[in-house]
Amino acid sequence: MEKLEVSGGDKTRIYEVLVPQLISLTEGEDDICANMANIAAALKETFNLFWVGFYLVREDSSQFGKSLVLGPFQGPVACTRIAYGRGVCGTAWMEGKTMIVPDVDQFPGHIACNSLSRSEIVVPIFRDGEVFAVLDIDSKDLDSFDETDHTFLTMIVNLIH
Repeated sequence: MEKLEVSGGDKTRIYEVLVPQLISLTEGEDDICANMANIAAALKETFNLFWVGFYLVREDSSQFGKSLVLGPFQGPVACTRIAYGRGVCGTAWMEGKTMIVPDVDQFPGHIACNSLSRSEIVVPIFRDGEVFAVLDIDSKDLDSFDETDHTFLTMIVNLIH
């Protein structure tokens, strides 16, 4: 598959067309990095987003012993490491739940990797009941994400094993 075929419509319809194509793209590919890279690219291009990427839980020498480390992404240069419980990504990791932030300037402890980011959604990815990564998506616009994104992005991250 060299090109995704997604035509217009509302957000729900676009996701309904995109998800089967992502299933086809990731099916049979067991390299997590390749799948994350293609998913990030597909989401960024389909929805014209500012930044889409993954952070993976990795061992380190911090007080918690782990941090989120930058993985495959599409967009401007990003923060390399995020501590447990810090910012939107670290909070989603700590709480094990999706975080939808309509205005990042109103989120206590928001980490501004790029000042152009205005709203954000972070979806945790689980393996064996533990968060092992998060999908982080930023928009230049306020209030870009909602329950539709939450529902479909949860389906999409479940393609990553």
